[in-house]
Amino acid sequence: MQISVSMCKQKLPLFQFPANAIAQILHSRKEKVVVVMGATGTGKSRLSVDLATRFPAEVINSDKMQVYKGLDIVTNKITDKERCGVHHHLLGVVDPESDFSAASFRAMASSAVKSILLRKKLPIIVGGSNSFIEALVDSEFRSRYDCCFLWVDVSMPTLHSFVSDRVDRMVERGMVDEVRDLFNPQADYSRGIRRAIGVPELDNFFRIESFSNDEETRARILSEAIDRIKMNTSKLACRQLEKILRLRNAKGWELHRLDATDVFRKRGGESEAAWENTVAGRGAAMVSRFLCGRRRVAYSGGALGVEAPLMAAASY
Repeated sequence: MQISVSMCKQKLPLFQFPANAIAQILHSRKEKVVVVMGATGTGKSRLSVDLATRFPAEVINSDKMQVYKGLDIVTNKITDKERCGVHHHLLGVVDPESDFSAASFRAMASSAVKSILLRKKLPIIVGGSNSFIEALVDSEFRSRYDCCFLWVDVSMPTLHSFVSDRVDRMVERGMVDEVRDLFNPQADYSRGIRRAIGVPELDNFFRIESFSNDEETRARILSEAIDRIKMNTSKLACRQLEKILRLRNAKGWELHRLDATDVFRKRGGESEAAWENTVAGRGAAMVSRFLCGRRRVAYSGGALGVEAPLMAAASY
Protein backbone atom coordinates (compact mmCIF):
# COMPACT_ATOMS: atom_id res chain seq x y z
CA MET A 1 0.00 0.00 0.00
CA GLN A 2 1.28 3.42 -0.86
CA ILE A 3 -0.11 6.90 -1.21
CA SER A 4 -1.36 7.36 -4.73
CA VAL A 5 -3.08 10.01 -6.75
CA SER A 6 -6.18 7.81 -6.69
CA MET A 7 -6.84 8.93 -3.16
CA CYS A 8 -7.95 12.27 -4.59
CA LYS A 9 -10.61 10.62 -6.71
CA GLN A 10 -13.36 10.46 -4.14
CA LYS A 11 -17.02 10.62 -4.97
CA LEU A 12 -18.55 13.07 -2.54
CA PRO A 13 -17.11 14.03 0.82
CA LEU A 14 -18.70 11.98 3.57
CA PHE A 15 -19.06 15.09 5.69
CA GLN A 16 -20.16 18.44 4.32
CA PHE A 17 -20.44 21.02 7.06
CA PRO A 18 -21.67 24.48 6.02
CA ALA A 19 -19.05 27.16 6.69
CA ASN A 20 -21.08 28.72 9.49
CA ALA A 21 -21.60 25.31 11.13
CA ILE A 22 -17.92 24.45 11.19
CA ALA A 23 -17.17 27.89 12.59
CA GLN A 24 -19.64 27.35 15.42
CA ILE A 25 -18.17 23.93 16.18
CA LEU A 26 -14.58 25.13 16.14
CA HIS A 27 -15.29 28.09 18.40
CA SER A 28 -17.49 26.34 20.96
CA ARG A 29 -15.71 25.72 24.24
CA LYS A 30 -12.09 24.97 23.48
CA GLU A 31 -11.02 25.15 19.86
CA LYS A 32 -10.34 21.75 18.34
CA VAL A 33 -7.28 20.19 16.73
CA VAL A 34 -6.80 16.74 15.18
CA VAL A 35 -3.44 14.97 15.51
CA VAL A 36 -2.58 12.01 13.24
CA MET A 37 0.21 9.80 14.60
CA GLY A 38 1.88 6.56 13.60
CA ALA A 39 5.15 4.93 12.63
CA THR A 40 6.82 5.69 9.32
CA GLY A 41 5.03 4.20 6.32
CA THR A 42 1.68 3.52 8.00
CA GLY A 43 -0.32 5.98 5.86
CA LYS A 44 -0.52 9.05 8.10
CA SER A 45 -0.20 11.53 5.22
CA ARG A 46 -2.86 9.71 3.24
CA LEU A 47 -5.28 9.80 6.16
CA SER A 48 -4.64 13.49 6.78
CA VAL A 49 -5.52 14.30 3.17
CA ASP A 50 -8.58 12.05 3.30
CA LEU A 51 -9.79 13.94 6.37
CA ALA A 52 -8.97 17.34 4.91
CA THR A 53 -11.02 16.59 1.80
CA ARG A 54 -14.02 15.63 3.94
CA PHE A 55 -13.85 18.48 6.45
CA PRO A 56 -12.83 22.12 5.96
CA ALA A 57 -9.24 21.57 7.13
CA GLU A 58 -5.56 22.30 6.58
CA VAL A 59 -2.57 20.09 7.42
CA ILE A 60 0.45 20.94 9.59
CA ASN A 61 3.49 18.71 9.06
CA SER A 62 5.20 17.47 12.24
CA ASP A 63 7.90 15.32 10.62
CA LYS A 64 11.28 16.71 11.68
CA MET A 65 12.96 15.83 8.36
CA GLN A 66 10.12 16.80 6.02
CA VAL A 67 10.16 20.31 7.48
CA TYR A 68 13.44 20.95 5.60
CA LYS A 69 13.74 22.10 2.00
CA GLY A 70 15.09 19.47 -0.39
CA LEU A 71 15.56 15.69 -0.42
CA ASP A 72 11.91 15.13 -1.25
CA ILE A 73 12.49 11.47 -2.14
CA VAL A 74 14.68 10.63 0.85
CA THR A 75 12.30 12.26 3.33
CA ASN A 76 9.27 10.84 1.48
CA LYS A 77 7.45 14.16 1.29
CA ILE A 78 3.89 14.03 0.08
CA THR A 79 3.77 15.30 -3.52
CA ASP A 80 1.66 18.15 -4.88
CA LYS A 81 -0.66 15.66 -6.60
CA GLU A 82 -1.05 13.60 -3.44
CA ARG A 83 -2.01 16.71 -1.47
CA CYS A 84 -5.21 16.96 -3.54
CA GLY A 85 -5.25 20.76 -3.18
CA VAL A 86 -5.06 20.63 0.62
CA HIS A 87 -2.90 23.40 2.05
CA HIS A 88 0.11 22.05 3.99
CA HIS A 89 2.10 24.02 6.56
CA LEU A 90 5.72 23.44 7.73
CA LEU A 91 6.50 21.22 4.76
CA GLY A 92 9.81 21.91 3.00
CA VAL A 93 10.24 25.39 4.46
CA VAL A 94 13.37 25.27 6.66
CA ASP A 95 16.99 25.79 5.55
CA PRO A 96 18.47 22.28 5.20
CA GLU A 97 21.73 23.34 6.88
CA SER A 98 20.04 24.64 10.03
CA ASP A 99 18.92 22.79 13.12
CA PHE A 100 15.17 22.74 13.65
CA SER A 101 14.40 22.04 17.30
CA ALA A 102 11.28 20.91 19.12
CA ALA A 103 11.00 24.46 20.48
CA SER A 104 11.09 25.85 16.93
CA PHE A 105 8.39 23.41 15.90
CA ARG A 106 6.25 24.31 18.90
CA ALA A 107 6.38 28.00 18.01
CA MET A 108 5.72 27.55 14.28
CA ALA A 109 3.03 24.90 14.72
CA SER A 110 1.20 27.02 17.31
CA SER A 111 1.23 29.95 14.91
CA ALA A 112 -0.08 27.77 12.08
CA VAL A 113 -2.88 26.40 14.26
CA LYS A 114 -3.99 29.92 15.14
CA SER A 115 -3.98 31.04 11.50
CA ILE A 116 -5.98 27.99 10.39
CA LEU A 117 -8.59 28.52 13.09
CA LEU A 118 -8.88 32.19 12.14
CA ARG A 119 -9.87 30.99 8.66
CA LYS A 120 -12.61 28.86 10.28
CA LYS A 121 -10.89 25.60 9.37
CA LEU A 122 -9.79 22.53 11.29
CA PRO A 123 -6.03 22.10 11.94
CA ILE A 124 -4.77 18.56 11.33
CA ILE A 125 -1.25 17.93 12.66
CA VAL A 126 0.42 14.90 11.07
CA GLY A 127 3.85 13.31 11.23
CA GLY A 128 6.03 10.64 12.75
CA SER A 129 8.15 12.86 14.99
CA ASN A 130 6.38 12.12 18.24
CA SER A 131 8.90 14.15 20.25
CA PHE A 132 7.74 17.25 18.34
CA ILE A 133 4.09 16.43 18.98
CA GLU A 134 4.78 15.76 22.65
CA ALA A 135 6.65 19.05 23.03
CA LEU A 136 3.72 20.89 21.46
CA VAL A 137 0.89 19.17 23.31
CA ASP A 138 2.58 19.22 26.72
CA SER A 139 2.97 23.00 26.57
CA GLU A 140 0.09 25.40 27.14
CA PHE A 141 -1.36 23.95 23.92
CA ARG A 142 -3.39 21.29 25.78
CA SER A 143 -5.01 23.90 28.01
CA ARG A 144 -6.11 25.94 24.99
CA TYR A 145 -7.25 23.22 22.59
CA ASP A 146 -9.17 19.96 22.61
CA CYS A 147 -7.08 17.35 20.78
CA CYS A 148 -8.32 14.27 18.97
CA PHE A 149 -5.44 11.79 18.55
CA LEU A 150 -5.74 9.30 15.69
CA TRP A 151 -3.10 6.56 15.68
CA VAL A 152 -2.60 4.69 12.39
CA ASP A 153 -1.07 1.34 13.29
CA VAL A 154 0.29 -1.56 11.22
CA SER A 155 1.69 -4.83 12.57
CA MET A 156 5.49 -4.64 12.64
CA PRO A 157 6.24 -7.67 10.41
CA THR A 158 3.93 -6.28 7.74
CA LEU A 159 5.33 -2.78 8.12
CA HIS A 160 8.96 -3.95 7.93
CA SER A 161 8.21 -5.65 4.62
CA PHE A 162 6.50 -2.54 3.31
CA VAL A 163 9.28 -0.10 4.26
CA SER A 164 11.84 -2.41 2.64
CA ASP A 165 9.87 -2.32 -0.61
CA ARG A 166 9.42 1.44 -0.22
CA VAL A 167 13.18 1.98 -0.04
CA ASP A 168 13.53 0.02 -3.30
CA ARG A 169 10.94 2.29 -4.92
CA MET A 170 12.76 5.37 -3.59
CA VAL A 171 15.97 4.11 -5.22
CA GLU A 172 14.10 3.63 -8.49
CA ARG A 173 12.79 7.21 -8.25
CA GLY A 174 16.31 8.62 -7.95
CA MET A 175 17.13 8.68 -4.26
CA VAL A 176 20.85 7.99 -4.77
CA ASP A 177 21.24 10.86 -7.24
CA GLU A 178 19.29 13.14 -4.91
CA VAL A 179 21.67 12.42 -2.02
CA ARG A 180 24.72 12.60 -4.30
CA ASP A 181 23.83 16.21 -5.15
CA LEU A 182 24.00 17.02 -1.42
CA PHE A 183 27.15 15.02 -0.71
CA ASN A 184 29.99 16.85 0.99
CA PRO A 185 32.92 14.84 2.38
CA GLN A 186 33.26 17.40 5.18
CA ALA A 187 29.57 17.30 6.08
CA ASP A 188 28.29 17.05 9.65
CA TYR A 189 25.68 14.29 9.74
CA SER A 190 24.44 15.39 13.15
CA ARG A 191 22.90 18.61 11.83
CA GLY A 192 20.02 19.63 9.60
CA ILE A 193 18.60 17.48 6.85
CA ARG A 194 21.73 15.30 6.69
CA ARG A 195 20.38 13.45 9.74
CA ALA A 196 17.68 11.94 7.52
CA ILE A 197 17.85 8.19 7.06
CA GLY A 198 19.33 7.60 3.63
CA VAL A 199 21.98 10.32 3.79
CA PRO A 200 24.71 9.08 6.18
CA GLU A 201 24.25 5.49 4.98
CA LEU A 202 25.36 6.50 1.46
CA ASP A 203 28.47 8.38 2.59
CA ASN A 204 30.88 5.47 2.15
CA PHE A 205 29.50 4.67 -1.31
CA PHE A 206 30.07 8.22 -2.56
CA ARG A 207 33.61 8.25 -1.17
CA ILE A 208 34.48 4.97 -2.91
CA GLU A 209 32.65 6.01 -6.06
CA SER A 210 34.93 9.04 -6.44
CA PHE A 211 38.09 7.00 -6.94
CA SER A 212 37.10 3.38 -7.72
CA ASN A 213 36.35 2.16 -11.23
CA ASP A 214 35.55 -1.34 -10.03
CA GLU A 215 31.85 -1.74 -10.90
CA GLU A 216 31.49 -4.87 -8.78
CA THR A 217 32.89 -3.16 -5.68
CA ARG A 218 30.72 -0.09 -6.20
CA ALA A 219 27.61 -2.24 -6.67
CA ARG A 220 28.38 -4.17 -3.50
CA ILE A 221 28.94 -1.04 -1.42
CA LEU A 222 25.73 0.51 -2.76
CA SER A 223 23.76 -2.66 -1.98
CA GLU A 224 25.12 -2.65 1.58
CA ALA A 225 24.16 1.03 1.96
CA ILE A 226 20.61 0.33 0.79
CA ASP A 227 20.34 -2.58 3.21
CA ARG A 228 21.40 -0.26 6.05
CA ILE A 229 18.77 2.26 4.99
CA LYS A 230 16.12 -0.46 5.18
CA MET A 231 17.37 -1.66 8.56
CA ASN A 232 17.54 1.85 10.03
CA THR A 233 14.07 2.68 8.71
CA SER A 234 12.68 -0.44 10.41
CA LYS A 235 14.46 0.53 13.63
CA LEU A 236 12.92 4.00 13.37
CA ALA A 237 9.46 2.47 13.03
CA CYS A 238 10.05 0.42 16.21
CA ARG A 239 11.22 3.49 18.14
CA GLN A 240 8.21 5.47 16.94
CA LEU A 241 5.85 2.73 18.06
CA GLU A 242 7.55 2.54 21.45
CA LYS A 243 7.12 6.29 21.88
CA ILE A 244 3.44 6.14 20.94
CA LEU A 245 2.85 3.35 23.46
CA ARG A 246 4.66 5.39 26.11
CA LEU A 247 2.45 8.40 25.41
CA ARG A 248 -0.62 6.19 25.73
CA ASN A 249 0.40 4.01 28.66
CA ALA A 250 2.66 6.21 30.77
CA LYS A 251 1.31 9.67 30.00
CA GLY A 252 -2.32 8.71 29.57
CA TRP A 253 -2.90 10.15 26.10
CA GLU A 254 -6.19 8.91 24.68
CA LEU A 255 -5.17 7.57 21.27
CA HIS A 256 -7.78 6.24 18.86
CA ARG A 257 -6.12 3.31 17.11
CA LEU A 258 -6.88 2.65 13.45
CA ASP A 259 -5.48 -0.74 12.40
CA ALA A 260 -4.31 -0.49 8.78
CA THR A 261 -2.62 -3.91 8.68
CA ASP A 262 -5.26 -5.43 6.42
CA VAL A 263 -4.77 -2.60 3.92
CA PHE A 264 -1.12 -3.58 3.42
CA ARG A 265 -1.94 -7.27 3.00
CA LYS A 266 -4.42 -6.72 0.18
CA ARG A 267 -3.94 -5.45 -3.37
CA GLY A 268 -5.78 -3.20 -5.78
CA GLY A 269 -9.44 -2.56 -5.15
CA GLU A 270 -9.50 -4.78 -2.07
CA SER A 271 -6.76 -2.64 -0.50
CA GLU A 272 -8.66 0.56 -1.30
CA ALA A 273 -11.85 -0.86 0.22
CA ALA A 274 -9.96 -1.95 3.33
CA TRP A 275 -8.49 1.55 3.67
CA GLU A 276 -11.94 3.12 3.51
CA ASN A 277 -13.50 0.62 5.90
CA THR A 278 -10.78 0.36 8.54
CA VAL A 279 -8.95 3.68 8.37
CA ALA A 280 -10.42 6.59 6.42
CA GLY A 281 -14.08 5.99 7.19
CA ARG A 282 -13.53 5.20 10.85
CA GLY A 283 -11.15 8.10 11.23
CA ALA A 284 -13.65 10.49 9.68
CA ALA A 285 -16.38 9.18 11.97
CA MET A 286 -14.18 9.78 15.00
CA VAL A 287 -13.40 13.32 13.86
CA SER A 288 -17.08 14.03 13.23
CA ARG A 289 -17.96 12.86 16.73
CA PHE A 290 -15.11 14.93 18.15
CA LEU A 291 -16.29 18.07 16.35
CA CYS A 292 -19.94 17.62 17.17
CA GLY A 293 -19.20 16.90 20.81
CA ARG A 294 -22.62 15.64 21.92
CA ARG A 295 -23.45 13.16 19.20
CA ARG A 296 -21.85 9.82 18.46
CA VAL A 297 -21.32 8.95 14.81
CA ALA A 298 -21.65 5.26 14.01
CA TYR A 299 -19.63 3.87 11.11
CA SER A 300 -20.60 0.56 9.56
CA GLY A 301 -18.11 0.31 6.70
CA GLY A 302 -19.84 2.24 3.96
CA ALA A 303 -22.53 4.47 5.41
CA LEU A 304 -22.45 6.94 8.22
CA GLY A 305 -25.29 7.49 10.60
CA VAL A 306 -25.73 9.51 13.77
CA GLU A 307 -26.86 7.65 16.83
CA ALA A 308 -28.79 9.03 19.75
CA PRO A 309 -27.15 11.84 21.73
CA LEU A 310 -24.74 10.68 24.39
CA MET A 311 -22.89 12.56 27.08
CA ALA A 312 -20.77 15.42 25.83
CA ALA A 313 -17.41 14.29 24.48
CA ALA A 314 -14.44 15.10 26.67
CA SER A 315 -11.01 16.16 25.43
CA TYR A 316 -9.72 13.51 23.06
